[in-house]
Amino acid sequence: MRKNFGVKPLTVPQPVFIVSTYNEDGTANAMNVAWGGVSEENELTLCIDNGHKTAENLVKQDAFVVHMGEAGLVLACDYLGVVSGNKVSNKIEVANLHTSKSPFVNAPIIEEFTIAVECRLISYDADSCRCIGEIVNVSVDERVLNEAGEVDMTKVNPIVFDAFNHDYLSLGEKVGKAFKDGFALPIPSA
Repeated sequence: MRKNFGVKPLTVPQPVFIVSTYNEDGTANAMNVAWGGVSEENELTLCIDNGHKTAENLVKQDAFVVHMGEAGLVLACDYLGVVSGNKVSNKIEVANLHTSKSPFVNAPIIEEFTIAVECRLISYDADSCRCIGEIVNVSVDERVLNEAGEVDMTKVNPIVFDAFNHDYLSLGEKVGKAFKDGFALPIPSA
C-alpha cells in the first residue's frame, strides 16, 4: 500500500545550498536555496524566486557562489533562509559569517563554508525562477582535505533538506563505492 502526496517537490535529499552575491552597495548577501543541482557538467541550476534579493543581485552582478550547507553551520544556514535580504541588509554579519571576494567571479565566498562553487550567470528567467550558472571554479578549504589532498566529506559533514518533515539531516557514513560496487551483479555484454 502506498500513500499519495500529490504534486509536490518532495524529493530527498535536497541539497542545502547557500548562495552568496554582492548587493548593489558592495556588501555581501546570502540565502538558503533548497531547490537546485547539477544540470550539466559545468552548470548548476537553481530555483530562486524573483522576489529574493539574491535574484536581483545575481542578475546585476552576473555572478554568484554556491556553498554546501554543513552540520556545524546549520543555525547560520537556516537563518539565511528565514530572514530576507530585502529586510536585513547585514544578515551575513548577523549570522557571524565572514566573506572574501572570489578571484574568479564578482561574488563573495563565505569563509566558514568549506566548499564554494563559483559561478558566472548564464541565464535567469524571472517567470520560472530558473537560474543557470556556469561553474568556473570549485574551491575547497584545506581543513577538509585528507593527506592525499582529496576532499574528506566526513570532515565537511554536509547537510540536506528533508522536504517531507522540514528537517535538516547530515549525510552519514560511506555505504558503497560509486562506479564499482554494481559490478558485483551480472553485467550483460554489449
